[in-house]
Amino acid sequence: MTMTRRAFTASLGALAGSAALLPGRPALASREDELNILCWEGYNTDDVLSPFRKMHPGATVRAESGTSDPDMINKLRAGEVNVWDLINLNQPWARGQLLPEGLIKPLSKDRFLPYFEKMAPEFSGPYPQAFADNGDLIGMPQRYGPFSFVVNTDKISREMAEDQGWKLFLDPAMAGRYGVLTYDNWNLIHMCLTGDLNPFQPLDEAGFETFGGVAKQIFGGAKLLTDDLVAMNTALINGEIDAYFTGGTYTASPARLDGLTNVRGITPKSGPIDGKGGVVWIELTSLVNNPDPSPLAEDFLEFVQKPEICKAVGFAEGTYNPVAQMGDPEVAALWDAEERDAIQWDSLPEEMERSVEYDVVADYDKLMQIYTAAKRG
Repeated sequence: MTMTRRAFTASLGALAGSAALLPGRPALASREDELNILCWEGYNTDDVLSPFRKMHPGATVRAESGTSDPDMINKLRAGEVNVWDLINLNQPWARGQLLPEGLIKPLSKDRFLPYFEKMAPEFSGPYPQAFADNGDLIGMPQRYGPFSFVVNTDKISREMAEDQGWKLFLDPAMAGRYGVLTYDNWNLIHMCLTGDLNPFQPLDEAGFETFGGVAKQIFGGAKLLTDDLVAMNTALINGEIDAYFTGGTYTASPARLDGLTNVRGITPKSGPIDGKGGVVWIELTSLVNNPDPSPLAEDFLEFVQKPEICKAVGFAEGTYNPVAQMGDPEVAALWDAEERDAIQWDSLPEEMERSVEYDVVADYDKLMQIYTAAKRG
């Protein structure tokens, strides 16, 4: 399964001496001064890594970003548990695949549970996906955000978009007025929701037929297809399109930070999953079950809980996102009014309430076949 939430971002400063990262490399005498992080972009930036390197001047600290959650998981399955010390993925994988397959191991609850107490309410429960059935702590949440679609509010009001939800893209009057951001796995989820289907539960034949009709209509009415969020925002700003299918805080935030607050991520007011039509992604960072573990792994995971590093992670170059730690006033105070507006902080609680958590698409293979045929058509 390929889940591309983001376009590929090459790792920054992570590839020098990368031969040392290859599986089967000779065992080092000690890994006390080595740390390798497999992550979504943000944790691999100089703003995050440089302060940690200064704290550990003799250490070799590398971070590499992936193109999809499953791609990163497959690296561990292929033997790279011997390489990586931390892995940063979206929420369903730690409990659903990494832990059962022995690819990650529990974190110290004594060390990390106190951090949940200062997180936003959604996470200070504490967050269920961060724990195994036996209560072990298996990941720390940080970045998150609603992810549905984006409109130009000068052309389509926020209220109208939230009220119509996914049906907006089935309105004949919208034909030729929107783009599709081709994050394929997200498109599967969102096309299911458009057809009043739950993508996280198996579909029957009628469901597949409905999905196929929606996919054909969405692609048929699209003016622009691209996996480049910058190109999509540019088209929206220039008036080439009035909305785009698949997007949210993550994709709208760069334009909003530039003052173009008419670019807005929309979370539908209602939908087919327990009345909800939005979806939220939440990243978890977990400790890889490396047989030769680095003591720096948990040090780094604690380091990124620091207020100034939370801000650096949330405001990584290119896209901007809220972080769970913003429940702590000391962390939240680091975002100014414009930065809060960029991540739609004002509406975040209600958008979270309208959203279900991102999960694995139940009928991925069959839906992808239908989707691909519609996309080519």
